[in-house]
Amino acid sequence: MRGLTLAMCMKIEVGLYNLIIKLSEKKEIEIGRLGTFVFPKGFYVYTGSAQNGLEKRIKRHLSNNKKFHWHIDYLLSCAEVIKVLRYVGSKDECKLNSLTGQNVGATPVVKKFGSSDCNCITHLYYFENIPTHFPESC
Repeated sequence: MRGLTLAMCMKIEVGLYNLIIKLSEKKEIEIGRLGTFVFPKGFYVYTGSAQNGLEKRIKRHLSNNKKFHWHIDYLLSCAEVIKVLRYVGSKDECKLNSLTGQNVGATPVVKKFGSSDCNCITHLYYFENIPTHFPESC
C-alpha cells in the first residue's frame, strides 16, 4: 500500500481511516446480530473505508444522532473517538487493518466486527494502553 498519505483538512472522497477509541470503563455491549460482548476498559482501533465520501463517513461515526447500521455504531454509543487517522486514495482496508493488528498489544475482542464482508478476523483491535504506532503511509 505504498503511496498513501495522511490527510489533514481537505475534502476526501476515497480512502481508509482508523478511529482511535477510548472506553472509560469495562462494558457489556450488544453488537447487532453479532451478539453481546464484554469490552474491557482501554483503547480500540477500528479500521474502515469509504469509497465515496470519506469525510461524510467519518462525520457520521462522530455523530451521536444516528440509526445504528454498522458494528462500530454500537461501540461508539458507549465510547469516545479520541483521534481519526485518514489514509487517502487506498481501497485496501484489510491491509491497513492487518498493520494495526501487528502492533504490540493488539488483541481482537469480537470476531467479524466490521469484517463481515472480508476474510479478516476483525477490524477492531483492543489495546490496554493507547497505541502510538500508526503508518503515515502503508
